[in-house]
Amino acid sequence: MTRASSASPADDARGGAVAASLRGLLDDPSIPADVRAAMAEDFRRVEHMLDRLENEELHVAVFGRVSAGKSALGNALLGHDAFEVGVLHGTTTRADVARLDEAAHAGLVLIDTPGINELGGEDRERLAFEVAEVSDLIVFVADGDLTREERDALRTLSATRRPLLLVLNKADRYADDERDGLLDRLRDHAEGLVRREDVIAVAARPAGREVIEVDAHGNERRHRELPAADVAALKTRLVAIAEREGKTLSAINAGLFAGRLTDQLSARIAATRRDVASRTIRQYCVAKAVAVALNPVPVADLLLAGGLDAAMVVQLSRVYGLPLTRSESGRLVAVISTQLAALMGAVWGMQLVSSALKGLSGGLSVVVTAAAQGALGWYATVLIGRAAEHYLVAGKSWGEQGAKRAVADIVASLDRDSILREAREEILKRLKT
Repeated sequence: MTRASSASPADDARGGAVAASLRGLLDDPSIPADVRAAMAEDFRRVEHMLDRLENEELHVAVFGRVSAGKSALGNALLGHDAFEVGVLHGTTTRADVARLDEAAHAGLVLIDTPGINELGGEDRERLAFEVAEVSDLIVFVADGDLTREERDALRTLSATRRPLLLVLNKADRYADDERDGLLDRLRDHAEGLVRREDVIAVAARPAGREVIEVDAHGNERRHRELPAADVAALKTRLVAIAEREGKTLSAINAGLFAGRLTDQLSARIAATRRDVASRTIRQYCVAKAVAVALNPVPVADLLLAGGLDAAMVVQLSRVYGLPLTRSESGRLVAVISTQLAALMGAVWGMQLVSSALKGLSGGLSVVVTAAAQGALGWYATVLIGRAAEHYLVAGKSWGEQGAKRAVADIVASLDRDSILREAREEILKRLKT
């Protein structure tokens, strides 16, 4: 049954915009297959959130310390045993979900989470926080004054920007004045995190009491009586929040998750592209270094190097989804080379000397100059590749400070000696084979 919502047209519009954003994430063809596979669980969450928005559901995470009575509270709200209840620590080892049957008109769905403080239960605690993060509302269950661990958890959950209700369970264990004093302490602990009216006392599973019945003949019969659960105040509060704010909360929280996922996707895609770009640059480093080192024709080695640089930039532009034509790539290489020549004239002078040396010696000096010239060609390729990568990452732009500053920063950021050493080792190894 769908929720009878008092949502405004603005809420409907917000929900529609968030749903469209979620569908866009699911259907985005630009997300690489390996990134999508690595983040499969996140995409499943997106699918679940989309279902929640379309079905107008409000997901409520029941959260708290081990044995505080989270599962019992969920069962009391539902009116039947949907969640496993036990006396041993760690009864709940995964997140269980059940619709709040008696409030189905409000689209409430309960999520029972593992306890936060079980010894050796780090994975369960992490799961609990993950569930809370993708829920719309959190019910934090305590059975007494808050421990330091519970106060820390409450602050952490508050940082997820989800509305919080703080519930004092097992309230039947206290006399009226004790219970009222304890509620006041809980409100003080939760100041600024939970509204005072959202600190509520319940008895999800009241303790049994011994009852003595006397029949007409004066015979006594003793038996234990289990009082009914007292969760009406909490249930009323949940339904009221769902009816008044449910659609808005669902849309806002789904939007927050979609925003975080988009940031994570962008970071993962950027990292993947950097890895592919690094492999591409290295491949061209090897090709250029060997070609330059072994080409016996004067100046032709430099012309060949320029062609390889242009081809590399074309490949990098495809990696970053901003394809360049061969002529565009050549112009970009020319811009970068001009800036490098201004910064490092001595390096390019050595290249020219080595190239000319080949002509004067008829190619006999190749063995002598191969490693040195090849290493310089390798280094130049790294510089051109990184500069082109900077240009592409910025959306085909050098930024406000222009190409000169961008190229200078790249030169300064690279360890020339280690690059040249690696290049010489690789070239010598390949010459031997």
